[in-house]
Amino acid sequence: MFSPTDHLGAATRTVTTVTRDDAELRLVTVSRTYDATPDEVWAALVDPERIPRWLGPVEGDLRVGGRFALEGNASGDITTCDRPERLSVTWEHGGDTSWVDVSLRPTPDGTVLQLDHSFAVTDHYRRYGPGATGIGWELALMGLSLHLADPTFAHPAHDELPPGLAEFNRAAATAWGEAAVAGGDDAAEADLAARRCAAAYTGEPEPEA
Repeated sequence: MFSPTDHLGAATRTVTTVTRDDAELRLVTVSRTYDATPDEVWAALVDPERIPRWLGPVEGDLRVGGRFALEGNASGDITTCDRPERLSVTWEHGGDTSWVDVSLRPTPDGTVLQLDHSFAVTDHYRRYGPGATGIGWELALMGLSLHLADPTFAHPAHDELPPGLAEFNRAAATAWGEAAVAGGDDAAEADLAARRCAAAYTGEPEPEA
């Protein structure tokens, strides 16, 4: 049974500002704990036969120095692959390049996965806020959770998505708006961006103010 509340509460969200090569970037971080060992989580992250079950079809030379391509999404270079602790890639989408770092840390409750996505602030960010990036990763980590719990789980088609997903997306957009304010964004602008982001993920009309 799909429970939006359970998945919302499983993730932590932060938005900060960082510097990379003397450029100021926004850093979106989402993390959650899995009831699995780091080796088990790592295997699901890097096995090309398992990635499509929780993320989407992938192709390419899946090793350090190689390139990957996610169908209908992004492509990039694999820059770090330190089993079972860290995976780093460039993220090339829509003509922009950003950076994704995934780290795994064992805890008494299983494994904490932390995903950091850093990118330049663009008009897209100003309009939709960090949720435009953060919600997508939350959905991916939700799929990973379902896959780890049941290895036969397969990523559903769009017309098979659970009915609670729209509720999840609205609440997640609000949560990312709050994280943006905590990270220093203007409260009114962050709220409007969060509502636009929720509309984009649910197919509802975008608010203008």
